[in-house]
Amino acid sequence: MKFSVCIDSVFRNMKLSEALSHVKSSGFDAFEFWNWRHKDINLMASEMKRLELSLSTFCTDGGNLVDQESHKEYLQGIKEAIIVAKRLGCGTLITQTGNELSGISRERQVENVLTGLRLAAPIAEEAGVTLLLEPLNTKVDHPGYLLTRSSEAFELIEQVGSNYVKVLFDIYHQQISEGNLISSMLSNLQSIGHLHAAGCPGRNELQFGEIHYANVIQALRNAGYSNYFGLEFMPSAEPALGLDYVRNLMDAS
Repeated sequence: MKFSVCIDSVFRNMKLSEALSHVKSSGFDAFEFWNWRHKDINLMASEMKRLELSLSTFCTDGGNLVDQESHKEYLQGIKEAIIVAKRLGCGTLITQTGNELSGISRERQVENVLTGLRLAAPIAEEAGVTLLLEPLNTKVDHPGYLLTRSSEAFELIEQVGSNYVKVLFDIYHQQISEGNLISSMLSNLQSIGHLHAAGCPGRNELQFGEIHYANVIQALRNAGYSNYFGLEFMPSAEPALGLDYVRNLMDAS
């Protein structure tokens, strides 16, 4: 299993070069972030080379999947993100459904998501980049978001039928939305392309809250999970508090 630090959450409000230096000095070799349009890609490329860091993933931007009228914009955003991903040696991109639309049945909106993913899959396949569909919780962080449960995300991925479209299983979000974390992950491991983690409740360091991350990580290791485990927590104190805890879990596994 590989670990990745989300610089936009763990080192929020920190300059890019400083954040990447902290990732490296904290003992991690990979990072991720949210929106690429707000980043200095030239600087990022040079700092990655200097620090010998890998980029695990980042988000696409443009259009949304729930609205068929915006699929053209959505696909253009995929293509633009792929150009950035290729330059930075990144093999996955996070994609999200968008919020529910009023006046249109949920069933129709889910069908729109499926249609959009089927259109995006060949683009991803040709580029050799995997799209990561992310369910989010609506109870705390993302009211109105369409896709909340991993079970529905896995069903969608199965219907798309592409090895280049997988699920981003966010452990924090899924604890709020559906629970049954370890069983859900292990039963669908082949469909998970990336993991996110934070303490729950609070979305702070992994050692705080109701999720026993030592057990989670050990179960994933035992099952042979080999993709990235992304650290997307919001520090309640110095970032080192949360990162050192994860380093200890890594060393103990």
